[in-house]
Amino acid sequence: MPKILSMNMKIFYPLSIILFLIIFSCNNSTQNKALQEDSLTIAPKGTFGYDLHFLQQHDSNLVVLSDKSAEAQIIVSPKYQAKVFTSTAKGNDGLSFGWVNYKAFDSKPDAHMNAYGGENRLWLGPEGGKFALFFKPKSEMVFDNWKTPAAFDTEAWNIIQKANDRVSLQKAMQLINYQNTLLDILIDRTITILNKKEISENISVPLDTSVKAVGYETVNTITNKGNEAWNESTGMPCLWMLDMFKPSASTAIVVPFKNTKLGDFSKAATTNYFGEISPERIKHKEDALFFKADGKSRGKLGIAPDKAKNFAGSYDGESNVLTIIHFDVDSTAKYLNQEWNTTKPVFSGDAVNAYNDGPLADGSQMGPFYEIESVSPAAFLKPGQSLSHRHIVFHFTGNEKDLNAIAQKLLGVSLAEIQQQF
Repeated sequence: MPKILSMNMKIFYPLSIILFLIIFSCNNSTQNKALQEDSLTIAPKGTFGYDLHFLQQHDSNLVVLSDKSAEAQIIVSPKYQAKVFTSTAKGNDGLSFGWVNYKAFDSKPDAHMNAYGGENRLWLGPEGGKFALFFKPKSEMVFDNWKTPAAFDTEAWNIIQKANDRVSLQKAMQLINYQNTLLDILIDRTITILNKKEISENISVPLDTSVKAVGYETVNTITNKGNEAWNESTGMPCLWMLDMFKPSASTAIVVPFKNTKLGDFSKAATTNYFGEISPERIKHKEDALFFKADGKSRGKLGIAPDKAKNFAGSYDGESNVLTIIHFDVDSTAKYLNQEWNTTKPVFSGDAVNAYNDGPLADGSQMGPFYEIESVSPAAFLKPGQSLSHRHIVFHFTGNEKDLNAIAQKLLGVSLAEIQQQF
């Protein structure tokens, strides 16, 4: 009898343990799911904490840079082409300034462009034109043939160095341009978050203690790794920085330019990239252009390099956020035209651009978002030579009087003047 009982006990205990583990596992899984939901509840949509949690699910190598206060932070993603996805001036609970296209992460790959978002991303140009990188040789420049090269659309980049306040990334790529020239390229990109003192020194404006700010510098370098020079016969690329931000009904972009009082405004600005922008959405004076950035009407504009200044920005009166972009401009250099045709002069491109998203003809829309962009000169490089382009992003929130001083100094206009335009 004891022997039989012992055998039954040996069978019973393992079964009970297995049953317990199954029940525990189910409960644990439910608890983990609840914890994730609680995490999202703690960090509401629109905050930096929400976007950080979301992006951590998609890039295990995500890099978060912060200043010493830990209030100013930025998110850099090696997996998603070294983008600065977003930033905050007030920690996890602060506004997330960048536009993140949540639906794109779980969608099937797009044949033309995978728009994950990101408040600072690096592309290479020219998009269209004689030396286009987005169209195969001899193909017609229409949407069906347009394709963003995978190297800066879907492929991951490598981390070279990392610290608390900076990260360096790199990507080697081979691209064939519209002239059927093979371009052997190396891109190096270093992103550094700036502390408040460095921000103040960079913009030459003292920052009041009431102002919360985040700023980061990107230094982007292209190197010719091939055996042939990039010239007017072979073609050459350029560095192209695009910043995607969230629109609102009260947001307006400001692009200062050199005074045209005695000149022709049309020679300073191109305003018909996607058809002429309607007059109620774009206004200008002698040295500044205003562009409504509500994400409700698609349009793009640009400023020629000989008229461009090295600052642009936007103001969202709804959220009281002043955004400033600071970038390199060389008024004597050649800039590539990026329009979808081969008839315009090759070197008639812009140095700074702005874009407002809106519905397409079929009613679909990628965003809404708006963009402020800067472009490097054409990279006339011999084998082994490099060209660098610096692009800095700042966001300021706080007392309107203090923000106004920044706007007047860097954009040449007051916040009231910006708000009165539309």
